[in-house]
Amino acid sequence: MHILIAPNAFKHALDAREVARAIERGLLASKLPCSCECFPIGDGGNGTCALIMEKLQGEIVELVVNDPIGRPISATFGLIQGGQIAVIEMADASGLHLLKSNELDPLRANSYGTGQLVKGALELGVSEVIIGMGGSATTDGGSGILAALGLRFLDEAGQEITELPLGLEKLHRVDRSAMDKRLVDCKLTILCDVTNPLLGELGAARVFGPQKGATPEMVGRLESILTRYAEVIHAETGVSISGIVSGGVAGGASAGLYGVWGAHLVNGIEYFLNLTQFGKSLEKSDLVITAEGSIDSQTLQGKGPYGVAKQAKHLGLPVVGLAGRIPMAITADLSAYFDVLMAIAHGPCSLADALPATSNDLSRVATQIGNLIANTVKR
Repeated sequence: MHILIAPNAFKHALDAREVARAIERGLLASKLPCSCECFPIGDGGNGTCALIMEKLQGEIVELVVNDPIGRPISATFGLIQGGQIAVIEMADASGLHLLKSNELDPLRANSYGTGQLVKGALELGVSEVIIGMGGSATTDGGSGILAALGLRFLDEAGQEITELPLGLEKLHRVDRSAMDKRLVDCKLTILCDVTNPLLGELGAARVFGPQKGATPEMVGRLESILTRYAEVIHAETGVSISGIVSGGVAGGASAGLYGVWGAHLVNGIEYFLNLTQFGKSLEKSDLVITAEGSIDSQTLQGKGPYGVAKQAKHLGLPVVGLAGRIPMAITADLSAYFDVLMAIAHGPCSLADALPATSNDLSRVATQIGNLIANTVKR
């Protein structure tokens, strides 16, 4: 039996590679005679672009850029397809992990450093830029990225606003005249792992702002800033960004880049699986195992395990889903994609206790799956 292991990361516990290896260890320790292929996946969240680079054997380019609060740091981007496509992980330059807890301030954290990476890629003559938006520390609507590429934000007196995003409270208009001309001939693809819009109860500020350190008062100000930002971009470009699907990704950066640059907002897992030729691995497989920290109804909104299961089901393959948390009642919608859903916990425990045990729990459950299949096959 050949088993394809295609998990997403378990947030705060293991990256996707580590999850895949843990499952593989468990299967190989079981009674089941099997071979395994580890195919860790990314759906646009943090780490997706690193997996793309690994699969496609890309070239790494290193630059000094600004971190979310303006300090110089070393960050990288990748080149694939003979240097024609740049692959950028927003978190490398603008990530939450770059800030200490006492440095979190989404009114002042911006994405300028990611824009510097884009500019570096343009200098090398790329025809397309792919950005994985997961793990950002920012709620600036992509204003930092756009500023690095030459967009000027002006107040009512015509003075340039440089403190982003806080200064956008005074935003009156934007000036595109100095924007990098190479953007016209360069396609921008944004990998999205959520469908939240820019504004509103499910928007960037209200849903994701608190995860980046926003207090309730900050959330209100950020919502006002992004609302004004959307109005001004609409007035300048004629493009409405306030309600587009996935406009809330990375603190609204996807919306801003859609409005000003014409970015293509795509489902991250579908794009990843197609780019990395996941289908070829599926064709050689008898069973697919996928995994994520939680598999539930939200998974079916375009998360990694859903993308894996959807493609597997097109080929009639059985799919096992492993997760730290699954619903008490498995719905028909979930059952249509996952033949088996299993929680990996070894017993009732707190999240603090569960996280360090994730690797062992995955291996233990994988061994039991292998043993069950082996005993079934014998009969």
